[in-house]
Amino acid sequence: MTVAYEWRGGFGDGEVDALHAEAFGHDLTSGDWHARVHRHSLGWVCAREAGRLVGFVNVAWDGGVHAFVLDTMVAPDLRGAGVGTRLLATAAQGARAAECEWLHVDFEEHLRPFYFGACGFRPTDAGLVALR
Repeated sequence: MTVAYEWRGGFGDGEVDALHAEAFGHDLTSGDWHARVHRHSLGWVCAREAGRLVGFVNVAWDGGVHAFVLDTMVAPDLRGAGVGTRLLATAAQGARAAECEWLHVDFEEHLRPFYFGACGFRPTDAGLVALR
């Protein structure tokens, strides 16, 4: 398996929609990913195997020193193969190159071993208010 990783790589909305549905287990919806990430993000990482989008992560930011990981997606058939870890390493490299000092992430409990173990994030205190 040869997977190529690209910071701010090209993608089509439909392929990200399909990967998002597959990665998060929901029906396919249509979103304007291209406009969203170009308007709100520091960058994103695309992972491709033989041209197929197999991973994607969005890196939003505050315009200063804080970057935020959103929508980490890996095709189910490649989970456990290191794709997610490389996505996050590439995202951290892109944020570091933009002179960000912090890369934040929040996640569901079952993903703790991935983010804290495989990706090197460390626990911090944080707060969350549900708006819906």
